[in-house]
Amino acid sequence: MKDLFGKAILDFQTNNSPENLITETTISEADEMEVAYLFRSFDQMPKLEKKALLLSRGKILDVGCGAGSHSLYLQENGFDVTAIDISKNAIEACQLRGLKNAKVLNVLDLASDLQQNEKFDTIILLMNGTGIFGTLAATSKYLQKIKALLQPNGQVLIDSSDIIYMFDQEDDGSYLVPTNQYYGELTFTISYKNETEIAFPWLYLDYNTLQNVAHANGFDCELVLEGKHFDYLAKLTIL
Repeated sequence: MKDLFGKAILDFQTNNSPENLITETTISEADEMEVAYLFRSFDQMPKLEKKALLLSRGKILDVGCGAGSHSLYLQENGFDVTAIDISKNAIEACQLRGLKNAKVLNVLDLASDLQQNEKFDTIILLMNGTGIFGTLAATSKYLQKIKALLQPNGQVLIDSSDIIYMFDQEDDGSYLVPTNQYYGELTFTISYKNETEIAFPWLYLDYNTLQNVAHANGFDCELVLEGKHFDYLAKLTIL
């Protein structure tokens, strides 16, 4: 893995001539993303992210922490936060930013790296937190792992978007979506400084589908807040 996303984050943190990231998906053309956005302060965050951070409590796990902005805010407000990401470069940037407990780790491998039976009161997955699941079929595997890491009265705060609006609509109101897979399953390609990352799967889940898969895996699912762009924040608790 070239880890171009993490490379851009680390370049920005170390002032190593950072450039914009170029992202492209199976249903959208190339788009530029400013790396600076990943370093936003609480005041600069979308309302869904602010709400998730304000609802966070107790011992917190930040899954897919990226540049660590969410974890930093929580740490600065006195919370015990563990931030994890599969990107070595991103975690190095998090540590340089002052995060005390940031680790290169896939959430599926978490138990083997933590103290035995370590559990969390809040687990956050933000900036399309469902993305790391990759596919709808893999979602249950991730939710079961997350449930095992959660205190009995704990909560999962996760955001995503219903991307049905990106598909063409028929006269009868139906959408022209793929028939061989769930429409929120995309393939992402990232380019940075003339390098391109091999395409990787990324999942957007509409709320009803998240609710159904959550229930199937022993979670209650509550719609906390909706954004302006078909995005939403949900809270999962163990049934």
